[in-house]
Amino acid sequence: MKIGEAARRLGVEVHVLRHWDDVDVVVPGRSSSGHREYTEEHIYRLRILQACQRVGMSLSEVRIILTRSEAGRTEVIERRLRWIRAQRAQLEEAEQFLSHVVDCKHDLLTRCAHCAKYATTNTRSGYKAELVNNLRANII
Repeated sequence: MKIGEAARRLGVEVHVLRHWDDVDVVVPGRSSSGHREYTEEHIYRLRILQACQRVGMSLSEVRIILTRSEAGRTEVIERRLRWIRAQRAQLEEAEQFLSHVVDCKHDLLTRCAHCAKYATTNTRSGYKAELVNNLRANII
């Protein structure tokens, strides 16, 4: 299929497919006149590329994981899994905090022991303190 049809099926602009080809992530075949030709296999690989991007992977990471025999593939996948698990943990903590805030009886969040504990708990990214600061700026 031609690039326009492939782009429509994937919900992307044609220039995106050209870019993915130019950086050697998914390289379609070429017709005798030099036009890109996409097969169902290319569409499948491109959908996997899109799924990888949705979880925050870069094109260089996607290029590595698309081929099972690629050096460093397992490390890239394991690193992304660690990142996803850390994000999940941060989101669960944020959900617990905000669920508490909804029913918090204190006039100021800084007067609530539960909120203060959440704000002072040390995390690798400082996410909790940042969340409380944002809440203070927008709520208090």
